[in-house]
Amino acid sequence: DQELVRTRPEDMPASPLPSVMILSFLRLPSHASCTACGTVMTVHIVERMASVLPASKRSMRSDRNTYVGKRFVHVKNPYLDSMDEDILYHLDLGTKTHNLPAMFGDVKFVCVGGSPNRMKAFALFMQKELRLEEAEEDIKDICAGTDRYYMYKTGPVLAISHGMGIPSISIMLHELIKLLHHARCCDVTIIRIGTSGGIGIAPGTVVITDIAVDSFFKPRFEQVILDNVVTRSTELDKELSEELFNCSKEIPNFPTLIGHTMCTYDFYEGQGRLDGALCSFSREKKLDYLKRAYEAGVRNIEMESTVFAAMCGLCGLKAAVVCVTLLDRLDYDQINLPHDVLVEYQQRPQLLISNFIRRRLGLCD
Repeated sequence: DQELVRTRPEDMPASPLPSVMILSFLRLPSHASCTACGTVMTVHIVERMASVLPASKRSMRSDRNTYVGKRFVHVKNPYLDSMDEDILYHLDLGTKTHNLPAMFGDVKFVCVGGSPNRMKAFALFMQKELRLEEAEEDIKDICAGTDRYYMYKTGPVLAISHGMGIPSISIMLHELIKLLHHARCCDVTIIRIGTSGGIGIAPGTVVITDIAVDSFFKPRFEQVILDNVVTRSTELDKELSEELFNCSKEIPNFPTLIGHTMCTYDFYEGQGRLDGALCSFSREKKLDYLKRAYEAGVRNIEMESTVFAAMCGLCGLKAAVVCVTLLDRLDYDQINLPHDVLVEYQQRPQLLISNFIRRRLGLCD
């Protein structure tokens, strides 16, 4: 006997089929017999029934994931269940003001990066790479009601800016993850693409992060919550990193490696730069620190990877960090590349992710 799970009638769209009761399913055949009377009933299956309803018609309790065999985005907050509305303030979106499943339910790939202009350029690039028919003017900022973050959608790809540093990306990730959850997105891959400073490697090298480490070269993200220090893991998805690395081999003249990424809270003193408004250490101490970082497996430095890895891992998202290096910090503190070279380097992570997404979607020639 199959288990039949009763569903509230208001959650189901109108059905052309006569029915004795409205059913959802675990693993239910298209016809089932009632164990009580033997009556054969036709079960009308609608996989994404809630997405056709206006968001204002549903409470947040109806957003629970009940489908089998799919990897959904999880939120680790029991208080969300008791909320009638969730306002994603910094994204200018909400569960009552927007039909999030209809807007975002088909998202499979999320790419985040610091620069708004770079994320718009990536969305336009993906539009061409995926051979979509929308005109360029159709790629509009979904978060236009706020100037905090910028979001663009093209097909199954969502591109979002996150600003600079852990606090900025943390706010964006909280609301992005809730958005994906409310939209009932499944099997989502999220990738941070950006720029970084290299350690002991040539400028232009693309680093795929295996583990994000802090300024002590430890694989952890420490956050003060109330008056406690909470430590979270920063390990990223190894299979995804390997898949990205294999994709890089298909691109000519594309130096790529897998290594540790160090995440700091500051661009200047926190990364051992000698050219900030403040400098409390010597050149010798700087070089000693960076050499020890290299010996610990660190190949590049940026300012977002630890919180990105920690939050994505806790919420069940397969995540990766892909950054190009713009200089070798053992040699320089300031970026002095010609403009055309800098632009080409900045496009390298986009090119790799485009190749990865097209391969996942079966669009590679």
